[in-house]
Amino acid sequence: MKLTTNTQVSVDGVMQGNGGRHPDLDPGFERGGWARPLFDDEAMTFVNEFYQRADAFLFGRRTYELFAGYWGVREDLENPIVGALNTRPKYVASNTLTDPKWANTTVLSGDVAAAIRELKAKPGGELQVHGSGNLVRWLLENQLVDEITLLVCPVVVGQGTRLFPDSGPDTALDLIESRSFPKGITLQVYRPAGPPQYATD
Repeated sequence: MKLTTNTQVSVDGVMQGNGGRHPDLDPGFERGGWARPLFDDEAMTFVNEFYQRADAFLFGRRTYELFAGYWGVREDLENPIVGALNTRPKYVASNTLTDPKWANTTVLSGDVAAAIRELKAKPGGELQVHGSGNLVRWLLENQLVDEITLLVCPVVVGQGTRLFPDSGPDTALDLIESRSFPKGITLQVYRPAGPPQYATD
């Protein structure tokens, strides 16, 4: 399976609280929900179709619990996102989660990198990661990501957790696809391409 990430980010790189305010998960973060008003029908169609492409999903613990509490309790399986998330295998990278409540969930603990490599070696289409910022950063550091999908929203949030840290590994990216949606969201799909080149003069 190809490991693909899907992340909604602001122009200043923030990914925290894109869908709404969550005082328990994001204490003190008052600017949640910055992405939702910017999603028009075309952008939502892309998101729905993206979920439908998944053969399985991989989450960090925080995003897993958020999704389980929202998507996992819904029964309207005709919704493309609800149907995909509730009928396909889910994996959680966590050394602390022991009793997942969401059906069809497997916890990956211990040597998580080896477990993910085993998943990627299986036949199939996409192993998708949605949100899960800490996990995405770790996956990139361990060179486990095949494609990065960014939905860049035309807003400067000004605070919050960013997708990429101030200091971290460097990676060249090949642009695979780019398009824009009516309310200004831009889609950028990248493939990691090894170390970047730097000018020497």
